[in-house]
Formats: sequence, structure tokens, C-alpha cells
Amino acid sequence: MVKKENIKKVVLAYSGGLDTSVIIPWLKENYNNCEVIAVTADLGQGDELNPVHDKAIKSGASKCYILDLKEEFISEYVWPCVKAGAIYEKKYLLGTSFARPLIAKKLVEIAEQEGADAVAHGATGKGNDQVRFELSVHALAPHIQVIVPWREWDIRSREDAIDYAEAHNIPIPVSKSHDYSMDRNMWHLSHEGSDLEDPWNAPKDELFIVTNTPEKAPDKAEYLELEFEKGVPVALNGEKMSPATLVEALNVIGIRNGVGICDMVENRLVGMKSRGVYETPAGSIVYYAHNELENLCLDRDTYHYKETLAIKYAELVYDGKWFSALREAMDAFVNETQETVTGTVRIKLYKGNIMSAGAKSPYSLYSQEYVTFGEDEVYDQSDATGFITLFGLPLTVRALMKKGNLK
Repeated sequence: MVKKENIKKVVLAYSGGLDTSVIIPWLKENYNNCEVIAVTADLGQGDELNPVHDKAIKSGASKCYILDLKEEFISEYVWPCVKAGAIYEKKYLLGTSFARPLIAKKLVEIAEQEGADAVAHGATGKGNDQVRFELSVHALAPHIQVIVPWREWDIRSREDAIDYAEAHNIPIPVSKSHDYSMDRNMWHLSHEGSDLEDPWNAPKDELFIVTNTPEKAPDKAEYLELEFEKGVPVALNGEKMSPATLVEALNVIGIRNGVGICDMVENRLVGMKSRGVYETPAGSIVYYAHNELENLCLDRDTYHYKETLAIKYAELVYDGKWFSALREAMDAFVNETQETVTGTVRIKLYKGNIMSAGAKSPYSLYSQEYVTFGEDEVYDQSDATGFITLFGLPLTVRALMKKGNLK
């Protein structure tokens, strides 16, 4: 329990969105007119960050840090999930999930640097982000207190928050007519709430801010080549790029071809189902290409076991356990599997579709000589007789038992 009388300085995870915009004056009103330091993580949100600094100061913050974390975000948080093949409930590419531990890490660093008594976040008591922020803080700095306004204040809805902002003359990026809850970084843009709360409602075309809809994409297919080294994308169409630059370039291509739209009902950690619509153009291309290369380079046992591990890895990240011993141990396994996941994948994009158009690797386990339907000198087809007899022996024995012929 946070002791209000002890709070003199708070470091707030600040996005400039509705919730964090009203939190600054609320903290000052309810925590002894405490000093509030805003920390904004630049994860590739683009122009929406332009007004953030001045807005935070005008709302009552004493300082506003804007941290350029784009390269660290992709290399240290996104790429490990790509290498693991981590996808939550078969569809969600974890765009918000793996951003939160990085933001929490920076909150802790700024709090210790500034001598703050607490950190604060704007996640609601119904969502997953509260868990992600707070587990990360507990793992990195258990001595730092965490203030969560949504568990304390009288605001009960986004409409209430809008009214509070208007009463305090705080400009906000939503209105009562367009009140989706959105989270954006260079990996994705998520949409929740409003008419999406009814799963029967298809998302409206005007919902999509990042990508084209497939209907608006060009009528001609576009091809690209993505090069990987040890499971990590390193070059696009032959040009070496930094992690963030590569994702930005893939976003441009994916956006114009209408790829990366995901509409799903997911199981939140806190026990309820929620409906979200995600725009993840670059991420969808990267995951698809990475899987194609693994199909070429990993043996059957490793690939299948890794599929099982990927489910658990995704759950850990989704549940906020980034800084956990199990995820770190899983990374050791994943990194070993990626030693030979090096090569190039050619991708075809057309009106929202991502399709394979070729793959090659110096570590390819594919042998045309073995698999050919033509004449070969390496495979004796008569060997299959004994293999099938032994492989199917349990089935044979069971069938004999059922017929009463087993002796």
C-alpha cells in the first residue's frame, strides 16, 4: 500500500494519451502536490510525439524525458520473440506486450537517477498492462513504490476521463465520438473499446490509421527479399540495415500492400476475454519469413519442440514475465536453435496476403537428391517396407488383440 504522505516525487510513464494526460494533475491533487516527472518512450510512434514534451509541462510535470529507444526495442525485445516464434493465441504478435518491460526498465532508471519515491502508470485495473509494468518494476527495483490511479480515483470510464481533461483544460487525442483505446509503436498499432467491444461488429475502414485495407492495396503483387543471420533479419532487398531502420522500411512496404491486419478475441491474463484489432505490417512479414527459413534449416524434432516452447514463451511475455528466469532459460534454447537459421527468404505481397516466393540457406537441410520424384542413387525405396512394419507394429498388435488373435 502506497503511503501518500511519503510521496514527494513520482516518475510517470507518459504517452500523452487520454489516461496519462489526466494523471499528471490528478497526482498533484491527490499526492501532496508532488513533483511529477514524465517519461515518454519513443518506440517509433512518429509525429504523435511532437507535442508530448510541451503538453506534459503544461499539464503540471516538472520535467519530461523523451527517450529514443527504437533500436533497443527491436534488437533486445522484438527480435528475441521473433527468434522464439512467440505468437499469443496464434494471432497476436505481442506489440504492446514486449514494449512494457522496456518502458518499465527506463522508469526505474529515471526514478533512481532522480531520487523519486514512486513510479506511476496509466494502465487500467481490467487490463494486462498493469501486470506487465508492475512485475517488471518488482523484478528490477522492488523497493520502488508503484502508484496506479485507475485503482484509486473516481474516474470509471473513458467518458469520465474526457470530462476530467476538459475540466482541467488538458488537450487529449480522443473524443467521445472516436474513443478507441490505442497503443502505438513501430511494431504495431492496437485498437480496443468503443464499437469493437461487440465481436459481431466488423472494424470500420476509418479505424485503420497505419495500414491500407486490402481493397485499397495495389492490383499488382510486390516482391521483397529478407535476409537473416542466426534468426535475426539483417538486410532488405540486399541492403544491410539496423533493426529499427529495417522495420521502418518493411512497414512502408507492408502498409501499401494492406498486410498485417489482425482482428481477434483474446484471453486477457486478468480473466476476461477482450476484442482487439491490431495493425502489424512489418511484424507480419518478419514472422512469416522467419518461419519459412526455419522450415528449411531446422530438423523435424527441433522444429516441433520449438513450436511447443513458442506457446509458453508468448504466454510469459503476454503475462508480463519478461524479466523471469524461465524466459531467460528459454532464450538459451532458442539461441542455440537459431545458429543455422541464416539465409534469404523471398516474399510475395498482394492485397493483404503474404506468400512464399523462395528461400535459400547455406545451412539448408533440404536435399533435392533425396526428395526427387525422378531417378536417384541415394534412396532405396525398398527400405520403407521394414520401416513401416516396425513403425506400425503397435497398431498391428492392437488390432490382433481386438480380434482375439494375439498370442
